[in-house]
Amino acid sequence: MEPQAATIVLKTEDMPSTIDWYHRVGFEQRGAFPDDDPMWCELKRDDLVLQFLAGETPWDGPPALTGCLYVHPASVDEVYEQVKDRVTCEWGVEDREWGARELTLQDPNGYFLTFSGPTGVAG
Repeated sequence: MEPQAATIVLKTEDMPSTIDWYHRVGFEQRGAFPDDDPMWCELKRDDLVLQFLAGETPWDGPPALTGCLYVHPASVDEVYEQVKDRVTCEWGVEDREWGARELTLQDPNGYFLTFSGPTGVAG
């Protein structure tokens, strides 16, 4: 297994929609259980690994995260070209004043995902 910095575990109320959305934005599914109707899955793209839990979870209430998940691809512009016709972009591609080029998406659970790289890096 390749080394990774962290794995983030998030709640979902609709696993099929979650898996479909993440496939559309280029995430690879690395596992799911059970196979026929997953209540858990793991997805990866670039340096971000996410696990989703459905059904009974340790967290009360609907899915929630008061923040944003960051992905650091080789090119934010390439990500935009890959996803622009597959999902709605919340904002971007924008060069931010802190020197980052960013594209932000929102998944079906309400989680924000920002693809970020240095400004001046073309795809």
